[in-house]
Formats: sequence, C-alpha cells, structure tokens
Amino acid sequence: MSGDFQFFDIIILAMIAGFLVLRLRSVLGRRDGHENDPRDPLNKNNRAPVENDDDNVVHLPDRADHVDGASQPAIDPDDPAAAGLTQIQVADPSFRPDQFSEGAKAAFEMVLNAFAAGDRKTLKSLLSPDVMRNFDDVISERERNGEVLEETIVGIRAAEIVEASMDGHNAMVTVKFKSEQVSALRDAEGNIIDGNPNEIIEVTDFWTFSRDTRSSDPNWTLVGTESNN
Repeated sequence: MSGDFQFFDIIILAMIAGFLVLRLRSVLGRRDGHENDPRDPLNKNNRAPVENDDDNVVHLPDRADHVDGASQPAIDPDDPAAAGLTQIQVADPSFRPDQFSEGAKAAFEMVLNAFAAGDRKTLKSLLSPDVMRNFDDVISERERNGEVLEETIVGIRAAEIVEASMDGHNAMVTVKFKSEQVSALRDAEGNIIDGNPNEIIEVTDFWTFSRDTRSSDPNWTLVGTESNN
C-alpha cells in the first residue's frame, strides 16, 4: 500500500509543477521573434527596418550617413571660378573646394620635394604623362651633369582656386600657390650655380589638376604647371 501512496504523491507533484510552468510562461512570455532586441538601441546598425505599405513615401537619409556629417559649403557667386566649381559639384557631389585646396597644398609639397630628390616613382603617381616627361627631362639633365638641387619649402602662404571647369567628364581646377622657398642648384663640385641657400624667395605658381569624375579613384592628377618667377 505504501508504494501506491508514493506513486500517487508523484502524480500530484507533477501536476503542481505543470501548473507552475504554465503560470510562469503566461507572466514572462516566450521569445517569438517580436520581443525587444537587447542590442544597443543607439547603434543605428542594430535598428530594425521600418515597414511601410505606402510606396509613395520617400525616406530621407539619416544625416549620420553622410561621410563627414557636414552640409556642402555654399560657393560664393562672385568667385570667378564659381560657375566651374558648381559644374564640378554636379558631376561629383563629393567635391568640396575647401578640402580640395588643402589637398592641393599637400600635393604641391610632395611634388616639389620629389622633384628635388629625383624621386620619379612619387612623381609618376601624381603627374600626367606629359608633365612627367617634362620633369623627367630636367631630372635626367641634372643627373648627367652631376648637379644637385636643394629645395626647401618654408611655407605656403595661399592656395587659391582661380579657375574651374568640366572638360567632358574630366574636372579641371587651377590653383594659384603663393609660397616661400629656399632654392639652390649645385654643380658636381658643390659650387652654387643657381639660387641662394641663404635667401628666402617668394614664388607664385599656377598648377592645374584634373580628375575623371566617372572614376572610383578619388585622386587628382597634375596636368599643367606655370610659374611667374
């Protein structure tokens, strides 16, 4: 008889346990795919897509999706290059004149330093084939004569966009550089044959850069140089 009572107790306990499980599930709920996502709600990559049955609704992009979060600066309509800059922005919405000017300064220093050092590899990556040939001719002549060019950029006082246009799909931008430099050319014996290593001179250059706006390559190429000195 004791065995029958024990079996009856087990059945009662099982029924009580089942009842408690059902109560807990009704209170806590079950994970069915519609509960709140525990991931960081401030991370927009974790946000669930919003469904909308209205196909005519246009969803504006989040301002955080922009590369730098800043709006395109307005172009001064009185700027002589304004029309050309606007054309370039139409062809390449990522173009920013202020950022371009800063990049042009860096390119200016890189090209002059590479030219003085005879660094053809760096020059080839920055110059068009025609400009590269002109630079290479001068470098080769220096090498044949055993000459050494000492070039130091003391500072770039200004880098102003003076011309801009579209040539087909190619954007063309001319920058006027005003810089202070120290330049001296020495012969094979170390004698100065041009320039002065102890004098700072002011130099004005006009450099024209080009880029195919259809290309995924963001780099610009130097396609023309002119100096007033």
